[in-house]
Amino acid sequence: MTLRVLLVEDDRELCQTLKDAVAAEGYEVYTAASLSEGFALLRGLGAGTSQGCAPVDMVLLDLGLPDGDGEQLLVALRQKHNVPLIVISARESDGQKVRLLDEGADDYLVKPFSIRELLARMRVGLRHRGTSVAPAVTHYSLRGLDIDLGTRDVLLDGKEVHLTPTEFNLLARLVRSAGQVVTHRQLLLDVWGAEFTEHTHYLRLYMAQLRAKLEENPADPQLLMTEPGVGYRIVEQRT
Repeated sequence: MTLRVLLVEDDRELCQTLKDAVAAEGYEVYTAASLSEGFALLRGLGAGTSQGCAPVDMVLLDLGLPDGDGEQLLVALRQKHNVPLIVISARESDGQKVRLLDEGADDYLVKPFSIRELLARMRVGLRHRGTSVAPAVTHYSLRGLDIDLGTRDVLLDGKEVHLTPTEFNLLARLVRSAGQVVTHRQLLLDVWGAEFTEHTHYLRLYMAQLRAKLEENPADPQLLMTEPGVGYRIVEQRT
């Protein structure tokens, strides 16, 4: 199951950096640049869940937003849901930290912070709600293929392989579930989006492109395997 994260941050560059880092850990990330966008996303995502279920599994919330204070979203969310929420802010006041923690924030990170610390605190917040999340697979190495999801480097027999953004995102999704079958629908959802879940021809096209670049014999793949009628998997790396 892919956990959904709402990131509310109006700094475009920081938002993209955080989104990429969190997505690389296997989360499905939704972003909002304002308070109103955050509320709208929660309403929209909530419409697709069972009654009483939280619209997302985790919220990362900035405070200084263009149209209001992120605290308003925290208060509104806590009236209905107990979803883990981490405040990410440049504000360092101890009084404010205490108030927001008392209002229901699970944690408070002062900018600048390290991505590794944020990811660790996300895992702690989820674990406290009964959801155990192990650090995601970010490196893969087998049969001359070396993949680093953090740096987006792909090497084959020591030589760099150029992948398009979509090819890399598809490969990364398989690497994060190495050894396990990922269904057609899940791949389309995670790589292309909810509106593309029926477009299985996208997968056939891009898997053929990946095999042409990564397999010794694309017609007889040994790394990127097809599970007929179900999905695809990348062979589990040996430890």
